[in-house]
Amino acid sequence: MLPVPSQVPHAINGALPPPPFPRLGRIPLRAQAKGFDHRTLELREAALPSPTGDPMFDRWPTNLAALAPGQIIATRDVTATAAPVVTTPIRFARLIKFRSTDATGAPSFGTATILVPRTSRSTSRPILVNNLPIDSLGTACDPGYTLAHGFSIATNATDLIPPTTQLALSHGYAVLIPDHQGPRMAYAEPVVAGHVVLDAIRAAGNLDRRSFGASRIAMTGYSGGAIATNGATKLLAGYAPELIGRVVGAALGGVPADFRMLVGSMNANLATGLFHAATFGIARERTEILPMANDFAQWLATSPLKNVCTIPAALAGQTFWPMQLLSNNPDPFHSPVAEHIYRVTKMADIKSAVPLYIYHGTYEWWIPAAGARSLYREQCLLGARATYREVFGEHVSAAVLGFPAAAQWLDRRLRGIPAGDECGEARGPR
Repeated sequence: MLPVPSQVPHAINGALPPPPFPRLGRIPLRAQAKGFDHRTLELREAALPSPTGDPMFDRWPTNLAALAPGQIIATRDVTATAAPVVTTPIRFARLIKFRSTDATGAPSFGTATILVPRTSRSTSRPILVNNLPIDSLGTACDPGYTLAHGFSIATNATDLIPPTTQLALSHGYAVLIPDHQGPRMAYAEPVVAGHVVLDAIRAAGNLDRRSFGASRIAMTGYSGGAIATNGATKLLAGYAPELIGRVVGAALGGVPADFRMLVGSMNANLATGLFHAATFGIARERTEILPMANDFAQWLATSPLKNVCTIPAALAGQTFWPMQLLSNNPDPFHSPVAEHIYRVTKMADIKSAVPLYIYHGTYEWWIPAAGARSLYREQCLLGARATYREVFGEHVSAAVLGFPAAAQWLDRRLRGIPAGDECGEARGPR
């Protein structure tokens, strides 16, 4: 988090010409934001993901402000392409496009896929919301795109491992898979992710009120998926209060809960590729970050790298490039903009409206367990019901070793068994 000498940003900008991103007469809907000059919004448009060619993911409706959050815009039957991806027998798979809200409160849209197993039920079918760790910048990296178009080079391995979707379907539950990074692919931004997740639940109910309108719901996510799950649990009471009572629990694993902490653990080491991608992802929603980007950062953000998926982003960590060398500010991590981002992404004063099961690897070095422990204590002190477990391992091994207990906890919630509360001493004396 240390600053670099004040001469460094000037030297970098002096060595590189500004990137030639296009001049625009009119800013497209997806890049519009209040309070920013035209050239900053041109940079925003140039840094957003390239179109996929599929209007379900690319096209911004012009009437979003007239729609209610969760209102369906379009649907598509994707059973034929989703079935080979899921590998578990399904009755149908439906891609849903719906109205949502971006990180600053402006109208946006989201996409999600609802998968229904072949087993029949006489009552509303419980739903597991599986927030996959998308951790990417390109729209084709979304799980919804793979389910709609089949496997491709952009498909993330984490779409299938661990087999959360398959296990839930085998138990007779419907599975809702939101493309929770939103249409701007705002990797690591928890507010837009929480909105998309909650609006995906609304949209599923609007699609079929008899099957999904009163369903018991649980949410889960690991790593980048835990960012979305954490955002949804904290935003639920204020953004979608009608869902309280139906959402019976959420499991969060390997959760990046404190971005200030991650600056110290992920910058300028093998994790720096994902750290850079997350910063660019957040900047797509939090436009105030963009004026801090130096010429080199603008070249990167507007290059084909703006469409990378998880593995290429991770491999970029081999550069060990410090994030300070991408900023016009020699001390970016102590700037007012950074302090604002730490605060709005942590949401430390918001109580989860649902019981939590938080699990984490004891020997995490890039996403330290201290962040998960702090989240657990925070939620206990706010009065939430929570359980915390640490497993032997780091980020990848903890995803595997922590999965069975998390899956059992979720299954009990979906079967109607109330969650316990293990906060105990974490809450302190009453």
